[in-house]
Amino acid sequence: MDPRPDPADEFRNWLELPRDVTASILMRLGAIEILTSAQRVCSPWRKLCKDPSMWRAVDMRNSDNQWEDYELERICRDAVDRSCGQVVDINVENFGTDELLRHIADSSSQVKRLRLVRCYGISDEGLSGVAAKLPLLEELAISYCPLSKFALKDVGQSCPLLKSLKFNSRELRYGEFDEEALAIAENMSELRCLQLYGNKLTNDGLQAILDGCPHLESLDLRRCFNVTFAGNLERRCAEQIKDLRLPHDSTDDYEFNDYCSFDDLSGGSYFSDYNYDYENVDIEYFEGYDDPSSDGDDFYFD
Repeated sequence: MDPRPDPADEFRNWLELPRDVTASILMRLGAIEILTSAQRVCSPWRKLCKDPSMWRAVDMRNSDNQWEDYELERICRDAVDRSCGQVVDINVENFGTDELLRHIADSSSQVKRLRLVRCYGISDEGLSGVAAKLPLLEELAISYCPLSKFALKDVGQSCPLLKSLKFNSRELRYGEFDEEALAIAENMSELRCLQLYGNKLTNDGLQAILDGCPHLESLDLRRCFNVTFAGNLERRCAEQIKDLRLPHDSTDDYEFNDYCSFDDLSGGSYFSDYNYDYENVDIEYFEGYDDPSSDGDDFYFD
């Protein structure tokens, strides 16, 4: 008997996979890898990558910093346009502008989850200006963006379904600031989950949140060192909040490293990479992407 395996058993024809399985695999790559690489593999994959259902979730994590911001914005716009108004979940990291945010809001009123990380090109005015166009928003995550109480107030007033808010700070400010906590307390009464990592709120701000957000079940106050839990405040938190993270609790499971050096402040990135390892995917850079004479489709292998 020939012990060698049948070659047919050694190699799988990926084109024979069921369509839903192929779609599930492709969506795990993220929008950047799909639009710049995966869809160029073959015609069936190309066709699948044009299906609006593939773009209900748009993940624009730029883990290897290979792309310029204007390139990422163009890719993101393309992904949003392909959804044909069906975007529900969108993640924009390390780039983003007010103009891009307006494009997202104008293209889809179905957005329920919006995540903005290190988007220094998005302002209070930009987020406030689109808040009313996101009436179904349920989860908003803002980390290390130049946004303040003004944007929080407008989001709270325009997005009545908001249940989860992350508003994480750089820990670079000195002093005590309750303005953001008060904006949350006065305008986001339906919150269930709140993360305020590195915020400068005080006991007064925390008291206001507990009073103004009666449905709150999860509260993360790690690195909020102005909160001292004087009086019965800690007991009230323990009674009202099911999942409570205190200022000095471990940050081992926090998504971002909290290390920030003076060298970073002088000209580099404020923060290091994620705590978790993210697999680098080789992305071929091909000509025609930023060619002014290009009609925009050449870059995507038309």
